[in-house]
Amino acid sequence: QVQLVESGGGLVQAGGSLRLSCAASGGTFSRYVMGWFRQAPGKEREFVACISRSGGSTNYKDSVKGRLTISRDNAKNTVYLQMNSLKPEDTAVYYCVADEERYCTSGIPVETDYWGQGTQVTVSS
Repeated sequence: QVQLVESGGGLVQAGGSLRLSCAASGGTFSRYVMGWFRQAPGKEREFVACISRSGGSTNYKDSVKGRLTISRDNAKNTVYLQMNSLKPEDTAVYYCVADEERYCTSGIPVETDYWGQGTQVTVSS
């Protein structure tokens, strides 16, 4: 069973950047499709991005394409989310997820296998 710990959240002005990290332990990292979800106040959790086991392919929510970039380092058991040109509507708790069976081709459903505890991202206008 894999454990996920996110870091890197914080407060940033609109147009700014943040990089989230997610360190995985307790499993073979390269066996998992990795991804990020987010949940804004009063809203349901939504898929943001995912990356294949090798890191060779990615998938994004339409509204973040061109601004957010997911990457992974299998040697460091870590997945990243580089967030540029941030907007107030990006404000949410961001969760790292790991999926053992599915593929990243069409994103990851909320019923995925493992979740981190979340990290808060707040974008001020």
